[in-house]
Amino acid sequence: MAGPPHRTAEPAVASFWESALGWRQTWSDDDQVCLEPPEGSPEDGIIPDLVFLRVPEAKVAKNRLHFDIRASGSWTDPIGTRRSRVDAEANRLAGLGATITGALSEDGLDHYAVGMKDPEGNEFDIN
Repeated sequence: MAGPPHRTAEPAVASFWESALGWRQTWSDDDQVCLEPPEGSPEDGIIPDLVFLRVPEAKVAKNRLHFDIRASGSWTDPIGTRRSRVDAEANRLAGLGATITGALSEDGLDHYAVGMKDPEGNEFDIN
C-alpha cells in the first residue's frame, strides 16, 4: 500500500527563509505560507511577498527562480573582507539547515560567492 503523497513547502522551508531573510510570516493555511519583509521596513509593501505552496511532487529539476543573497557589502570593499562576510553568512545559513555546495570564484576575478541549497534543495547563492 502506498503512503501519503509527498508534499513540499512544509513549514520548515518557509521557516528557513523567514530566518535567512529576517522576514515575518504573515499568514498560512494547510496549503501555503506567506512571508513578507519586516513590518515598517523600507521594503515593507514594496518588495514582493514570498509564498510557499504545498505541491504533491518532489523537486526534480533546476529551480525556475534563483535567489542571490548579498552579504559581501560594497564592491569597493577589499575582496578578502567580502569573502569573509560571504563565508560567515553561508555558515549561518548552513546552521539553519541549508547545504553549502561550494565556492563560486575564479582566479583573477574580483568576485566571490558561495552556492547553497535550502532545506528542500532549491539552489541559491550568497555573494
